[in-house]
Amino acid sequence: MITVHHLGVSQSERILWLCEELDIPYTLQRYDRDATGMAPAAYKKLHPMGIAPVITDGPLVLAESGAIIEYLIARHGQGRLAVGADRPNFAQYLFWFHFANGTLMPSELMNVISAMLSLQADNPLGAMLGERARRAFGMVEARLGEAAYFAGDELTAADIMMLFPLTTMRAFARRDISALPNTRAYLARIGERAAYRRAMAKGDPDMKPLLA
Repeated sequence: MITVHHLGVSQSERILWLCEELDIPYTLQRYDRDATGMAPAAYKKLHPMGIAPVITDGPLVLAESGAIIEYLIARHGQGRLAVGADRPNFAQYLFWFHFANGTLMPSELMNVISAMLSLQADNPLGAMLGERARRAFGMVEARLGEAAYFAGDELTAADIMMLFPLTTMRAFARRDISALPNTRAYLARIGERAAYRRAMAKGDPDMKPLLA
């Protein structure tokens, strides 16, 4: 049996959502953050990196969002929500699946660090980091003006990956998306999905999803 070790308000919400979308049986183990806002000691013991997400599947302990998603789709999801190499939207699927944690998340994390270091907009490093994030969100907005979902007309694992930096990550890296109508419409579509609502209600029942 798969156990999803869910750290509150973290990337592990992706794994809950995926399991709900694919109707994969799982056990949920929730962990609250400690007084410093970090993962508690019990969570850190699960994996050497000590960060979310983590799943266990029998003796297997697996971390990293992308790795877990690919594993669950391949081993327990019959390939659903992945896009095969023979499909015309394969490259788009790959790009956005990896863009989430390869570009968008690091850009937002660097902005958090920039704010902590009080780097002003006229500081060259602060300006560079801000521009990088603006470009990333500009690409997101443009893509969602072309397609209903990141890989095309249907929800895929690329959306599972991309949603966190567009929503819950904004609890840490504040960002106004009022001027991004395509992004806001996309978030509204996701918010209507029963599987997404179930996942968020189970994982973070006290948090209202940041869908606007």
